[in-house]
Amino acid sequence: MYFIRFEQHNKISIGFMNLTKTKVIPTNAIIQFREVTDMNSLIDIFQDEHVKLVEKLFDDERTPYLSPDEIRVLTPIEYARRNVFCLGKNYLDHINEMKHITGVKGNVPEYPVYFSKTCYPSIGTGEDVLLDLNVTQSLDYEVELVVIIGKKGKNIEKKDASQYIFGYTIGNDLSARDLQFRHVQWHKGKTLDTFTALGPYIIHKSLVNYPVDLAIKSYVNGELRQSSRTSNMIFDIDHIISDLSQGVTLFPGDVIMTGTPSGVGMGFTPQKMLRDGDVVTCEIEKIGTLVNYVREI
Repeated sequence: MYFIRFEQHNKISIGFMNLTKTKVIPTNAIIQFREVTDMNSLIDIFQDEHVKLVEKLFDDERTPYLSPDEIRVLTPIEYARRNVFCLGKNYLDHINEMKHITGVKGNVPEYPVYFSKTCYPSIGTGEDVLLDLNVTQSLDYEVELVVIIGKKGKNIEKKDASQYIFGYTIGNDLSARDLQFRHVQWHKGKTLDTFTALGPYIIHKSLVNYPVDLAIKSYVNGELRQSSRTSNMIFDIDHIISDLSQGVTLFPGDVIMTGTPSGVGMGFTPQKMLRDGDVVTCEIEKIGTLVNYVREI
């Protein structure tokens, strides 16, 4: 089951999607979810036992539904409740490709490297990434598996981490590299307007085997740039959720970006930074494809 945020006839709604049946059921068609106004409110009330209930509705001919062709897909979580939690240096090949950059330490971290970026708002598939050359000359891309938290928790043990997951989506951690290094702390260079792309949908955790091992790729103008598997993370999802939650309460709807593999623009010689008109495609197995267009302003 997939969770989708969409627009139809200038109205924004939340729904459930079944890819094999090519159906979207709006939440207002199901009595248990009629009060849902955004993805965060759905995450608040959705329980694992609801999966079977909704799946049965996809097989019921009486259930009102929409075709994906009738709607425009939007970012699943437009406004995160707080900053997005992000991991840096979580794939060994990405660490190695950045070693030649002045000021970059090529060490493998002993502990997760955390930073944050804003999601206010995020952008979805088909939307523009805004490039202001007066602000940055070094726009880069990073495909990432994104974990969405589904249950409140603190001091979570690794063995219990999966119980706190709602689902997964794709993220593009767009980065102004010049700002990132100029300010030492990464937040500014990672958090310009339109620099958080999410989507196209959230896949429920029940559709993804655990531990998570999915193909992860990115393309720029059709050229394959990044290609790896999420199982290549240095710190896996169990470790991330457990470590992050020590002394920090995680809440339903929290967004965690888990790091990127090698192949980012800065890692090439010469560098391959994004320019006006470029098309960035991020793909993760089972989840889908997130496509964004670079537009200079």
